[in-house]
Amino acid sequence: MALNWVMLDATQRFVLLPRERILFTSPSRTTLSLQTPNSYPGKEPLSVTSSAGTAYVTNQRIVYLPSAPTAQLQSFSAPILNLQDTHVDAPFFGANSWTGILKPVSGGNIAAHHAYVKLSMTFKDGGAFDFASTYERIKEAVVQAVEVARDSGRQQGSDLSDINLEQLPAYEDIGTTVSAPPPLPLQQPIPVPPTAPAGAPHRDGGIVLSSDDERNPKPPSAAVSHQQYPPPDEPPPGYEEVQRSSIADNLERSVRESH
Repeated sequence: MALNWVMLDATQRFVLLPRERILFTSPSRTTLSLQTPNSYPGKEPLSVTSSAGTAYVTNQRIVYLPSAPTAQLQSFSAPILNLQDTHVDAPFFGANSWTGILKPVSGGNIAAHHAYVKLSMTFKDGGAFDFASTYERIKEAVVQAVEVARDSGRQQGSDLSDINLEQLPAYEDIGTTVSAPPPLPLQQPIPVPPTAPAGAPHRDGGIVLSSDDERNPKPPSAAVSHQQYPPPDEPPPGYEEVQRSSIADNLERSVRESH
């Protein structure tokens, strides 16, 4: 972080760094507070405040310009990666605020004995959550850009001036990728033959059956073709005994009828 190091133009707007773009601009009634959480004995604490101003998020830093500059605070800026533990505080009463812990940069008008400084911005006219979400998105992109620069063997400074954030690869979360199951094979529908109207002949295996044939089907033996066989040479077994018994029965019946 740095105090009073933002370059301003003739209209009191800050001059953009190489490849820098403004991503978010807050309403002009946003307050700023810079405090040292704990002061060492014999060390002067840091306390810088502004009751109104405009906060910016760019692709390289956050910037704050007070509405009424003073000798103590004319501008404030901090590189994206120099902020830690950033979050939004949303009280029941009052405006939302965005807070975080800052690491001062060398030569930024912050005493060297201040290892870190607490930052707080209160958004009186709204915008705290938009500011926070924009910052988190660009911080993720900057971290990825630094990793790409490190993998390519380039040393990266804190100003990010030699990184083109627009050429970053698209983010892909491969840890949560779930492969879809293969599609199930489709079953072919079974054709249903149409119902024949009443009285119409039915078809069975391509053979037209009349209604009489359907009601009185012929047994399988009827389908056997007739064949002529020669008469037997001998009487069947027991034939003579049956003949004798039949003749005896006839004589007995004749005698009984004569009496």
